[in-house]
Amino acid sequence: MDKKLLIGGVVVLIAIIAGAFMFMGNSHHDSDPTHLVVAAHSNIKEPKAGFDPLTGWGCGHQNYNPLVQSCLFKTDSNGTIVPDLATGYSISDDGKTWTVNLRNDIKFSDNSTLDAEDVAFTFNKAKETESDLDLTNLANATAVNSTTVQFSLVEPRSTFIYDLRYLGIVPAEYNNATYGEHPIGSGPYVLDHWDKGQQAIFKINDNYYDKKPYFTQITLVFPEESTWLELAKSNDFDVVPVATSALNQTVDGYQFVEKSAGRAQGVSLPYLPDNGTVYNNTYKIGNNVTADKSIREALNVGIDRNKMVDEVFSGHAKPEFTGVDTRAYANNASKVADGNIDQAKQILAQGGWKDTNGDGIVEKNGTKASFDLYYPPDYLDRQSLSTVFAEQAKQIGIEVNLKGADWDTIYQNMYSSAALMQQTSPDPYKSIYQQYHSKEVDGFYMNPNLYNNSASDALMEQAMHSNDFNQANSYWSQSALVNGGGWGPAGDAPWVWLANYDYNYFIKNGVNMGNQPDGLGNDILINICEWTRA
Repeated sequence: MDKKLLIGGVVVLIAIIAGAFMFMGNSHHDSDPTHLVVAAHSNIKEPKAGFDPLTGWGCGHQNYNPLVQSCLFKTDSNGTIVPDLATGYSISDDGKTWTVNLRNDIKFSDNSTLDAEDVAFTFNKAKETESDLDLTNLANATAVNSTTVQFSLVEPRSTFIYDLRYLGIVPAEYNNATYGEHPIGSGPYVLDHWDKGQQAIFKINDNYYDKKPYFTQITLVFPEESTWLELAKSNDFDVVPVATSALNQTVDGYQFVEKSAGRAQGVSLPYLPDNGTVYNNTYKIGNNVTADKSIREALNVGIDRNKMVDEVFSGHAKPEFTGVDTRAYANNASKVADGNIDQAKQILAQGGWKDTNGDGIVEKNGTKASFDLYYPPDYLDRQSLSTVFAEQAKQIGIEVNLKGADWDTIYQNMYSSAALMQQTSPDPYKSIYQQYHSKEVDGFYMNPNLYNNSASDALMEQAMHSNDFNQANSYWSQSALVNGGGWGPAGDAPWVWLANYDYNYFIKNGVNMGNQPDGLGNDILINICEWTRA
């Protein structure tokens, strides 16, 4: 063995162990059964600006229980959005005015009363600060009286319920300079103290209006993924995420818990040809290989998703075809049968792609079927998926060049190169509209391939404007496959969705997580008030 490789491996191992013991050395474990110690999954990063919903805590790109704050609505054990701070709501006939009625018995953790003024302030401020929650369609929020809030929208939006579900309410006396470190909310917990870079400790909120949680203290630690397994083996943690590399591991004293979350991972393929256009002197636009529909179709048909799931996730995932396979608005007709290398090669041949020099890679009009695929190397699952995708693509005659890079670099190249992305949101505005509705180049990661189809756009607009959620779901579904096109793989195939990866956790024996809703495994603490310890 190369001594340099051996030394390098030892250094990496020492760094991982040292990182794990940095957390273990903080004496997280104590004898009080009502104290819970949780290692946060990488989807819940330590909030640099503090525990502030107006800067993204609990809402935005990833949605999760904010612990300190309450939302107007919540998700019940059946996965249905139901009132929390709200008692109900109504929508005007034109869909542009939402009226929400509130409970009249809510106090913040500092004993001040939570009323409609606080709700209106929270939403108006979130829009003003351009938080991670997209509120560009909110014209304004107005307190009609102490228990009634009126939301005026620029355009009708059936998905506004998700904004009402995920934005935690803060007091109108909010101070952005201090709130993140000293948050005041109406949730089940209060922030006791925050050791930046290590942990945050939450204690029970005596003013909480709903069922008081069994766990009187939660210690939330923000570790690197490479340390997760060692943290579980320390026996000091009650909840530890399972890294991709540890899916076949067992830890004494812990149960392996698998939670679905609709966590779709796939490859975005640039949809436009390369005409020499550059946006903002940074973003090159277009790719002459992936702009060819036969390339996109061949990849969707030739890739073996079941094999990929087994190799990368040891079976703890499901094949993914549309990015929303598990949602109520999925369209099964827009899927394709995959794992057929011969059919993929036939599609390429019919599209004019042939291997003329015998190197195993097809060409067309002098252009080699080769493109770059960017992925974030600090996510082992995405790195592994990218590698297996490239290996399988080569079998059908397409060369994929892997490029591990930071997110800034990925965003700069996503309009001209493929990118390994993922989405988890149950909100169709994020998972369909923002992902596929035609747009101008803006450097934002949604719709990274600049896909556009006017027929799909029209159906998405109908879905957005509908006040009937079942009807809206029907429109979302139809937009995946329309007039031979649409964003599904049986249509225009702008993506090659690969896998739906479950969130996996080591949960200490004796911890009972209650009846959690399906499809939201990314938010392990979603029903924390139901948790107990035997």
